[in-house]
Amino acid sequence: MKLTVVGGGSTYTPELVDGIAGRRTSLEVDEIVLVDPDTARLEVVGAFSRRLLEHAGHPARVTATDDLERGVDGASAVLLQLRVGGQAARASDETFPLVCDCVGQETTGAGGLAKALRTVPVVLDIARRVREVAGDAWIVNFTNPVGIVTRALLAEGHRAVGLCNVAITFQRWTAALLGVEPESVRLEHVGLNHLSWETGVFVDGVDRLPELLARHADALAEHIGLPGSLMRRLGMVPSYYLKYFYDHDEVVRKQQTEPPRAEVVAGVEKELLDLYGDVAVVTKPAQLSQRGGAYYSEAAVQLVHALTGGTGAEQHVVNVRNDGTLPFLPADAVIEVPAVVDGSGATPLPVPPVPPSVAGLIAHVTSYEHLALDAAVRGGRDRVADALLAHPLVGQHAVAERLADELVARNADFLPWAKGSA
Repeated sequence: MKLTVVGGGSTYTPELVDGIAGRRTSLEVDEIVLVDPDTARLEVVGAFSRRLLEHAGHPARVTATDDLERGVDGASAVLLQLRVGGQAARASDETFPLVCDCVGQETTGAGGLAKALRTVPVVLDIARRVREVAGDAWIVNFTNPVGIVTRALLAEGHRAVGLCNVAITFQRWTAALLGVEPESVRLEHVGLNHLSWETGVFVDGVDRLPELLARHADALAEHIGLPGSLMRRLGMVPSYYLKYFYDHDEVVRKQQTEPPRAEVVAGVEKELLDLYGDVAVVTKPAQLSQRGGAYYSEAAVQLVHALTGGTGAEQHVVNVRNDGTLPFLPADAVIEVPAVVDGSGATPLPVPPVPPSVAGLIAHVTSYEHLALDAAVRGGRDRVADALLAHPLVGQHAVAERLADELVARNADFLPWAKGSA
């Protein structure tokens, strides 16, 4: 099987390759193709990826190219892990909303909208070219904001599934707290990408969530950044992205006095690339855990395994078209829930009734995502302002107007419709 990674020059890539090396018997990959326009990074990451596989005794070969068509030709699955604008654009996303006392974050709020506007047109162009060359290849989207980007892909009829590491990370945390194997933990996970809650944690058919909340809420709080008392009262565990909603003002205060995450990540990336370039390094560096995306490789490899035949139907938490799963959302919304995945795609499993305290926020953000996608596809400063006005982390017209102007000015080089307006 040929697996193509678009954005293969990312420092994430060795995490994925390491995961493939560890699943030699279950995922028969013959070739891994790394595609990236940054040939310098591609050379370093590609060489290190080869050493990883050789050290693990895996027979797959790694090739690298800046030619997308060449890279995806004959691929069974194409993974998308793009960052249009690089860490410099991320730094902008994490800082410009702060002037309006709004959270600065690359996947939600005004920063998340900026990333969506830059990313959606690029991803849709890539997907169109993949379809022309690779036919029925599956597209596994790991590119943020995952929900909006996946919705764009599905709206254009692409064979796509969105993937995030939030659920698998929580599975690993809770398994450790409960003293069980991660594979034995089945999550009742509901919401949108980066707006999700765990409403059940099942081990051997028994819901262990009440036990987790009673005995381990404070330990979970350290990971999530929200009080254990809040989780106990809610009777569920929000993802760590919910702190931007539930503790917005405190997060903003911290962000206004601390360097943006992009600066930290840029430093880690430089260190990683130096390590990747050292021919003596043949295993995954410990520093890779600081990069973010924990358990990304496991989630991605397991999903690709299921989509490309695997051993039959498997259950995964993915981003998939709603189609009535959450009855209070439109059919074309993209939700993040457990789904049965096989060679025909991902089918969401039934979801227990969603509490009103959660359903309202999900519906609110879904409406924003609809407007965000419209702005990303059709462009226009006023569409940007409308999307911001609809976002619960913005919501005031004067703030939305100011942020729209700032967003367009900072991202004009990436937005064809905005060039010349900044």
